[in-house]
Amino acid sequence: MTTFEKITALLDQHQASYRVVEHAAVGQTDQISEIRGNALSQAAKAMVLTVVMPDGAPSRPLLAIVPGDCRINFKSAARAIGGKKSSFADPAEAQALTGCVMGAVPPFSFDDRLALRVDSRLQQAGTLWFNAGELERSIALAVDDYFRIVGEACCADIATPIAITA
Repeated sequence: MTTFEKITALLDQHQASYRVVEHAAVGQTDQISEIRGNALSQAAKAMVLTVVMPDGAPSRPLLAIVPGDCRINFKSAARAIGGKKSSFADPAEAQALTGCVMGAVPPFSFDDRLALRVDSRLQQAGTLWFNAGELERSIALAVDDYFRIVGEACCADIATPIAITA
C-alpha cells in the first residue's frame, strides 16, 4: 500500500472531510502553495528530525509539522518529546521512516518509531494543505478532522514565524 493509499484509507475510516488535488510535481512549500491557491499558513510543512535524548539514551526520530510561513524551532521540537536538541535527520533515514521523498512527506506518521508533533498554530488553519506521499498529489483536509485523527496530544509550540522583509 502506498503512502497516498494509507492516508486516504485513514481519512475515509475517520469520515474526514477532504479532497485530493493533482498538480505538477513540486516539493517547495511556497511554490506548491501558490499553485494550489492556499495561504502559506495553511500548508503543513513536514520534516524529519533526529532528537538527542538526555542521559545518553538513544536518539529518537521526530516528524515535525509546521505551518508553511514558519521555520522549525529545533530546541522546542526536541523538548516536545523530552529531548535536549534536534537537527534534520539524514535524508536516507527520513525516506526510510516515511516511505516518501522529501517534499512529499504528509503530516501523518505510519511508523511507530517516528514520533509526531504538530505546531499549535496549525489548529487555526481552517483547511490543512499537504503533499500526500507524492509530489504531484496534495490533500486539502478540514483541520478539525486532522486533529481528531492525530489527537490533541501531538500539539506543541515547535515553530517560529518567518520574518518578512521588504
